[in-house]
Amino acid sequence: MQGKSLEQINNTFFEGERPLFARDNLHLEKVKFYPGESALKECRHVVAFQCEFMGKYPFWHNDNTVIEDSLFTVYSRAAIWYSQNIRMVDCQVDAPKMFREVRHLYLENTQLLDAAECGWNCHHIELLNVEIKNGDYLFMNGSDIRIDGFNLQGNYVFQDCKNVVIRNAHLDSKDAFWNTENVTVYDSVLNGEYLGWHSRNLRLVNCTIYGTQPLCYATDLVMENCTMVDTDLCFEYSTLKAEITSNISSVKNPRGGYIKASSIGEIIIDQNCIDPGACEIIVSETAAL
Repeated sequence: MQGKSLEQINNTFFEGERPLFARDNLHLEKVKFYPGESALKECRHVVAFQCEFMGKYPFWHNDNTVIEDSLFTVYSRAAIWYSQNIRMVDCQVDAPKMFREVRHLYLENTQLLDAAECGWNCHHIELLNVEIKNGDYLFMNGSDIRIDGFNLQGNYVFQDCKNVVIRNAHLDSKDAFWNTENVTVYDSVLNGEYLGWHSRNLRLVNCTIYGTQPLCYATDLVMENCTMVDTDLCFEYSTLKAEITSNISSVKNPRGGYIKASSIGEIIIDQNCIDPGACEIIVSETAAL
């Protein structure tokens, strides 16, 4: 936004189709966009402060957009697609499918309260203190994602993502991190079934994990100082280096590496195990074999 003066548009409203189509260098303050489509499509260098968006597809094919202290209502679905250099701070989003095909996205102190199918094919993403609800399939096929301070409710999140770092998060999600590559999660709670299946280079540090059948079919899984609560049938066909500070309800057919745990309720090595001796299992006390 530097180097050019911005046209000021304050305390007004727009409605209908494409009211500000292909405009550049705008500063919008306390502007309402009533139902209609594509209010700011193909715009460049836009700042929106304390604005309200009530129509579909307001920011498509946009570059260099800053949105602060603004509201996207339930009618503003699929708001920001095919865009780059998007910064949102102190915003609330009540509509689904908010982001798609976006590069260089920054969100801070923002709530997405109906985030179904949000963030597909988005790359170079940074989130700071973000809350997401109903976030099914969040960030599918995304890459280069950095998150700190994250509260998420939604299933099948981060599928097929690459190069992700998450800190200080609470994730309630079935099937999170499926088929991911190079994901690291620090100091977080992961609650849900079938965590991290078919992942490659998934690393969990100081995490607490809940749910059945986690971390199966994983390649080069690393767990450091983690706690597992009511987790059963863990690590099937996975190669791993796992250091668990709690009991594990049951472990089934790990493929290689090692597992260190305080105790394991049951170790299942059945006729389907690929190499029964390939994974070293070390416990301080084994409740049952």
